[in-house]
Formats: sequence, C-alpha cells, structure tokens
Amino acid sequence: MRVVVSAMGADLSAEVSPVFGRCPNYVFVDTATMEFEAVPNPAMSAAGGAGIQAAQFAVSKGVQAVITGNVGPNAFNVLQAAGLTLYPVSGGTVQQAVDAYNRGELQPLSGATSGMHGGMGGGMAGGMGGGMAGGMGRGMGRGMGRGMGGGMGYAMGSGPSGAPAPPPATSFGSSEVDLSELNSVVRSLKEQLDQLMKRIDELEKKE
Repeated sequence: MRVVVSAMGADLSAEVSPVFGRCPNYVFVDTATMEFEAVPNPAMSAAGGAGIQAAQFAVSKGVQAVITGNVGPNAFNVLQAAGLTLYPVSGGTVQQAVDAYNRGELQPLSGATSGMHGGMGGGMAGGMGGGMAGGMGRGMGRGMGRGMGGGMGYAMGSGPSGAPAPPPATSFGSSEVDLSELNSVVRSLKEQLDQLMKRIDELEKKE
C-alpha cells in the first residue's frame, strides 16, 4: 500500500509534521518495501485553501492512506471523498509512523482534528476588530472585525500607553511550520493595510 506522511523533513527519519495542509514536505511510502519519495508541499505558502490544495495533491499521487498530526475539515472532506483513510499520530518519525501503521496500531479518523485554521494554531479564529480599531479609528475597526474574525486582536491591538499587547497565552508552537504560517499572515495583513491606507488617502484628497 502507498501512504503519505506529513513531514518536517525529506526522508524516513524526519519528524512527522503536526499539521497536514501546511507541512514542509510529504513523504510517500510503500508500506511493503519502505521505498519512499519525498516531495515539498506545493500548498505550504498558499494564501488560502492550503488544506484543499494539499489534499488534492496527495490524492493525485495515488495514495490510499494519510498519516499526519492534525487535519482540518476542508482537507479531511477532500481526502475522505477520494476514499482515503486518515490516521493521526502525535510525534515520532516517518519511519516510526509507518511501522505503527503496519502493526495495526493506528486508529482511523472519523472527522477533522482541527478547526478551519488549525495549521495556523487557530490564530485567525477570533478577528481583528479590536486590534485595528485602536490604531486606525472606528470605521477601520468595524470593517476589519467583520472580515477577519477575532484572534489577531492580541497581536495587532494596543496595550497600556498604546504599546502592542502581548499575544494570547495559547501557543502557536515552535516548529518551522508555525513560523511560516505567521510570516504568511503578516504579509497578508500588510498588503491589506497598504490597500486601506491608499483608500484613506484617496478619500481625504476628495474632501
């Protein structure tokens, strides 16, 4: 059987990635011979829909099962619709995960194990309303709040004396995947902010 494992590296000794959609690599393994093929995740830096793109990629490679840390609902639905079985693992190497699979020690998933933005540590679940409102006025606060939801308020908001407030206590983790996720979010927010500032300039010139 051919399975795919979300991985932090590109061989059997690599650690299993805690996320599916935005893991650095996928290691495709023949469970009978342990021959493998490591492929960089083409959806890792996607602006959106990484889970769906990653799932479609895995399906296109002809696998029958997926071994990963966590998987979101979009990716889960695509993989399940394609007839793939998903198996969760917590830590260990690709080799250890496949060995556990061969021994029948892994239990199949019946649903997603993380939310819509599980690969991002759930950081976008709550929104930017409060954070942007303090620095850019009431109009900006309401608009960004509805568009983004609430969790980034801690990162963008203001604490005492206008200083940035500390991030929430929940951790994004310490893996390279989480750092990449955060960098991607920051780039997206900067682009949105640039567009909004340009719009403000245009409106002010008309007054």
